[in-house]
Amino acid sequence: MASDAVTLAEDLNRSCHCVAVDQAKLERLLESGPSTAGIYSAILRDQPHLFSTSPVFLARAHLRAMQQTITAIESVIAGEAFRRWALGRAPAIAQTDHGPRGVFLGYDFHLGRSGPQLIEINTNAGGALLNAALIRAQQACCSEMESQLSGSCDGDIEQSFVEMFRAEWRRQRGDAPLRSIAIVDDNPREQYLYPEFLLFRELFERAGLSARILDPRDLRHTGTALSADGGEIDLVYNRLTDFYLSGEPSTALRAAYEAGDVVVTPNPHTYALYADKRNLTALSNPALLRDWGTPADVVDLLAASIPETRELDPEERDWFWKERKGFFFKPIDGYGGKAAYRGDKLTRNVWESTAARAYIAQRLVPPSQRTIKIDGADVPLKLDLRNYVYDGRVQLVAARLYQGQTTNFRTAGGGFAGVLTEA
Repeated sequence: MASDAVTLAEDLNRSCHCVAVDQAKLERLLESGPSTAGIYSAILRDQPHLFSTSPVFLARAHLRAMQQTITAIESVIAGEAFRRWALGRAPAIAQTDHGPRGVFLGYDFHLGRSGPQLIEINTNAGGALLNAALIRAQQACCSEMESQLSGSCDGDIEQSFVEMFRAEWRRQRGDAPLRSIAIVDDNPREQYLYPEFLLFRELFERAGLSARILDPRDLRHTGTALSADGGEIDLVYNRLTDFYLSGEPSTALRAAYEAGDVVVTPNPHTYALYADKRNLTALSNPALLRDWGTPADVVDLLAASIPETRELDPEERDWFWKERKGFFFKPIDGYGGKAAYRGDKLTRNVWESTAARAYIAQRLVPPSQRTIKIDGADVPLKLDLRNYVYDGRVQLVAARLYQGQTTNFRTAGGGFAGVLTEA
C-alpha cells in the first residue's frame, strides 16, 4: 500500500519528536468534574506507563483500509451461515439475541508490508474514554505542523459514547426510559483501567443517568430486576472477562441476563459472534467463506487483511512446534495477551504447557514501530492499532506502544498513544 502519505507516516514514526502530549491539558480533560479530581496524579503514581507522550502517525489510506476490513467482517458475521457456525460451538447462554450489538468492539491491527492486518477482535476493549482525552491533548511544536495533522476520532466523541449506550438500551427496551447504569468488573478498584471507570461514571451522570461502579458480587436478581443495595439497575456496562458469565461471582448477573431482566453490553451473544478466537479461523479461510456464499470481493479483501489462522489440532502439535517461528499462539478464550506466545520466543516447557488448553495459531505479522526519545536516546517501540467500533462504524483509533511479545503497559515511554493522520 505504497503512497506518499504512507511513506510520510512511516518517516514521521521513525524520526518525528515535535508532537507531544500537553500534560496540563490532559490533566484538565481527565479531571472534568468533582468525582475525577486527582485522577491524573493517581495515574502518574499507579499507572505510570498508561499514556505515552508520543503520538503515532498513520496515513488516512490505512484508516480507510481498516474500516473496509471491519465492514467486510461485519457483513460475514451478519450472515446466517457464519452465525450457525459460531453459535454452534457456543454455550446455551450465548444463543439468545436480546438485541444489543455490543459497545466498544475492539478491532486490533498490526501494520504489515501490504497494509493493516487484523490480529484480534475483542468485545470489551478498554481505553476508549482515556484515548478520547489523550488525542485532544496532543500538541505540535508549531502551528504549521498542527495544521497538517488531524485526530482519528469523532468530533464530540463523549456524546457519541453516551448515545451508543442509549442505542443499546433501545435495541432491547424500545422507548422505555433509561435511568441507571452499572459499570461491572471483578474487584473494580484493583483493575488497571479503574480510572476509566471513574470517567465513565462521571460521563453517565452528566448525561442524567444514575451510575455506579460495582463488583458482580454486589448484584442481586430479584426475579424481575437486577439490583444492588436496593437500587434497580437498567443496564450493565460489562467489563468482566468472565465472557459467558459462568463463574460463581456472576450468578446474579447471569440469571438476570438470561431472564431478560437487565440489558448487558457487551454480552455472551456478542462475545460468541466476535471475540472467540476461533472465529478468525473462518474469517481467514477463503474456501469456507466461498462455501457460505460470501461475495468474491469480500473473500479477497479478508484474505488480504487477516493472517491465516488455524485451530491448534492436538494431532498437529509436532508440526506446529517445528513451524512455530512463523506463528503466534493464543488461547481461544484469551484476553489482554495472557498466555499468548510468539512462536520464536517459545520454550519447550511453555509449549508443553499449552497442551492443556485450546489454542489458535495465527501467521505471524510483526508489528511496525514508533521511535521515541528517552533521555535523549532513540528507542524503537512496537505498536498496534485499536479501532473502537460500534455497529460496524469506527468511532476512535488509538495506538499502543510496547516492548515484549504483547502489549503490556509496563514499557518506559509506552502505553496508549494518540493517532494522528493527515488533515
